[in-house]
Amino acid sequence: MGSEKSRVFIVDDHPLVREGLTMLVNRQDDMEVCGEAGDPAGALQGITEAKPNIVIVDLSLGAFSGMDLVKTLSAQETRIPVVVLSMHDENLYAERVIRAGARGYIMKRETAKKIIDAVRQVLAGKLYVSSEVSEMFAEKFVDRKLTVGTSPIEQLSDRELEVFSLLGQGFETRRIAETLHLSVKTVQAYCSRIKEKLNLANGTELLREAVYWHDNRAGRGLAESAH
Repeated sequence: MGSEKSRVFIVDDHPLVREGLTMLVNRQDDMEVCGEAGDPAGALQGITEAKPNIVIVDLSLGAFSGMDLVKTLSAQETRIPVVVLSMHDENLYAERVIRAGARGYIMKRETAKKIIDAVRQVLAGKLYVSSEVSEMFAEKFVDRKLTVGTSPIEQLSDRELEVFSLLGQGFETRRIAETLHLSVKTVQAYCSRIKEKLNLANGTELLREAVYWHDNRAGRGLAESAH
């Protein structure tokens, strides 16, 4: 009785999602929402002011990158634990966000109970991923190499994956450069590396594959065509 509640900060670019998560968290006896934001700049300012015990972050923050926010938060002295809650395929993104410094990854399709369990587990100092991802981590650890049959998209660096994702959303090179605060030349260099890694002949093939991957959200375009 009277124990202090854990303070939760929510970062998602959809107001309806933030509202739903706020209601879910505030229904718990042991936690409460202390702030929310829809973009990284608002998140960093809000987190500094609210001093939460944990942050829930979506990977897609409109034109901004949730991955960059995770990296920024994990580099701060306070080291506030981060749980990524996303619709993106966990097989492709869970390992990336854990490497970036997040303490948990859970997909939006999961039940409210699982989301709360994930938050509680990370608050307790543990790592949270699904049992499927945990098994995948274990296999990679034992094999010391990528599992045979993995999606070629896993070869992409975090920044290359961002460029690929924005291409799939219909962004032109100049807009990608503006969004990621890069030069057009740098974006073109990323595109060249992506084509090379994914064995694509030209820009048309790159665009087609990026759109197909984005529309399927789980990045299965190349994975399926590789078999």
